[in-house]
Amino acid sequence: MKNTLNIILLSLVVQIVVYAKDAPKNYPDGEVGKMVKLGEDIINNTNTHPLTKEMLETKLTCKNCHLPGKDGKTGTTDNIGTFIGTAAAFPSYSSRHKRIQTMQERIDGCFLRCMNGKESIIGTKAGLAMSAYIAWLSTGEPMKMNTKGPRSHKITKQWETNTKKFAKLAKLATHDNYLNGKKLYAKKCALCHGKNGEGINGKIPLWGKDNHGKWTSYGADGSMSKLHNSATWIQSNMPPSQQNTMNDKDTMDITIFINTHQRASYKGFTIEDNYKQFGLNMQKIKEGN
Repeated sequence: MKNTLNIILLSLVVQIVVYAKDAPKNYPDGEVGKMVKLGEDIINNTNTHPLTKEMLETKLTCKNCHLPGKDGKTGTTDNIGTFIGTAAAFPSYSSRHKRIQTMQERIDGCFLRCMNGKESIIGTKAGLAMSAYIAWLSTGEPMKMNTKGPRSHKITKQWETNTKKFAKLAKLATHDNYLNGKKLYAKKCALCHGKNGEGINGKIPLWGKDNHGKWTSYGADGSMSKLHNSATWIQSNMPPSQQNTMNDKDTMDITIFINTHQRASYKGFTIEDNYKQFGLNMQKIKEGN
């Protein structure tokens, strides 16, 4: 019995070591290393990089949602948005598309929907480079193909639990939630994201257009426009240095407020459709009539 317990404990220790592993510190050699570094550069500067800046309409970068961890590398956060373990999850099932996806297809979906991409990055040098960087961050991670969704095994349970939790809250949303979200946004978010969602001093724009009439933030069919997805990310990552401290109601109310603002549609899908998903009328939520 004692030996059996020792074996079980040893197994648990090994699992903890595996799943707590940090991102790799050294780039691969040769051409692979060059491609990984290129991917890192594109992910950090998506809206200004020569290979991608003409392919999208936004002020966002991949780095805005896939935050740096303690090592400073984009996508190594311990929270929702980590890239660590992502490559090991593919090919993966996508409930949105009702089929199996490759990792590059998953990146492309984010590129087109979230970042208002004008054309696909699949098969391009940019697409290959971004895939290479994300794959490098999964160095040493155990293969764990995800049958539930296109994301790292490290966040699957948290993602499922929290999106279900916030989906239930979204269905109950009223004009009062919008008003409270507006008040909370001014108090907790506007200092970085701006009173009008424009983003201040390089911080993430959350809605609106620039002086040339181009959309600055994520699109209507992007993951952050989905009320339950957006609330899950916000609670896990905001405010900076105080992640996972905001209660469910406040998180949901801020999400409701932010996502009533107009943004780029995608193949006819609009921001109103995200509210219809939960049986809500967005205009009534916003205007209270």
